Amino acid sequence: MILEYELTAEDVRQAVLNSLREHLSLETEGYCCTTEMTLNVLLKAAVDNSSLEAACAELEQVAASNTLREQLNRALDVADLRQHECELNAALASAIPDHLTRSGLEIAIDWHDEPFYGKTPELRTYVCRSQAKQGTTRFFRIATAYLMWREVRLTLAITYVLPEHSTLEVVQRLLQRLNRLGFDRPTLFLDKGFCCGEVIRYLQAQHQPAILACAIRGKTGGTRALCTGRKSYRTTYTFTDGTVADVALVATLPRGRDGRRRRKWLMFVMIELDWSPQTIKSRYRRRFGIECSYRQGRQVRIITNSMNPALRFFCLGLTLVLVNVWITLRWTFARQLGRGPRRVDPVRFRFHRFIHFLMRAIEQAYGVIMSIPTHRSPQFVIY
Repeated sequence: MILEYELTAEDVRQAVLNSLREHLSLETEGYCCTTEMTLNVLLKAAVDNSSLEAACAELEQVAASNTLREQLNRALDVADLRQHECELNAALASAIPDHLTRSGLEIAIDWHDEPFYGKTPELRTYVCRSQAKQGTTRFFRIATAYLMWREVRLTLAITYVLPEHSTLEVVQRLLQRLNRLGFDRPTLFLDKGFCCGEVIRYLQAQHQPAILACAIRGKTGGTRALCTGRKSYRTTYTFTDGTVADVALVATLPRGRDGRRRRKWLMFVMIELDWSPQTIKSRYRRRFGIECSYRQGRQVRIITNSMNPALRFFCLGLTLVLVNVWITLRWTFARQLGRGPRRVDPVRFRFHRFIHFLMRAIEQAYGVIMSIPTHRSPQFVIY
């Protein structure tokens, strides 16, 4: 196979900038900085996995970090949080392939938390409480919907979660976004954090196919009483709040640290599905791909201690947009030619190469600091 064309680092940078400029209303036009400069500095900080200050210190032809931060805080007002959310959703949706079918797909929904260490009462109204982790019990929280289709794994929707939002409201907001994108009755995969009576009843009323992982509680009663026998099976269970649901109990035999196998039970709530327990287990394993999107996002995450929730949310959304752009470019330019279903060459355009392309193109456009002033000639010391 002869490859006649090439995808350059500058092409990658322009693809990312076009996606951001087309869908984001971020403007930082000032005396010494422009919107394009700000976007490039943000991208430099993201691909370097560093802060805004570090990115400005590395590039020659950019404004000072304090100037850019002031412009960003002015442009990203927390009062316009939902507007920023709509714009980020539009940027995420632009990565969806045109030929992608919108029915019969599998979509995972999950939370993602970023630690918050502030004490200001006003700021605490924008963070959620959860179990202690990383030295805090308060977190900036987002929820995302993640598409699982062949080798196209895209984040379709994102929403900022406030402490007064219930789990049902978050699910409803994401489903409304999916409906606007034209996805018709996808099969949802939700983890234990979404398994509650109000969510189950809502999905049943909407006839929405879904699988929800369910926690097994109790010592002898509750859902623990269902963990009997030696084989996987399906049954109907009534929860303590009166919710009746079809459940699947899956018996597994994982090997422990001592090398011995012990039976471990997994429980799933099924809605509008007639799958066997083993099929549910194998299909649900694909849901963990949404965790991969967060891990990839951490490779292009801007490090910031900003107390501006809108800026923190923007940085989180930017990481997901970058991952989506990479997936789109890989699906378009690194596809294997031939008959049959489309497949991607896994080696030609890895994520780290996308990161390096973007980094080099930005450094070439704005220059990199290659020297520092000194009081002595290095020739007499080094050579």
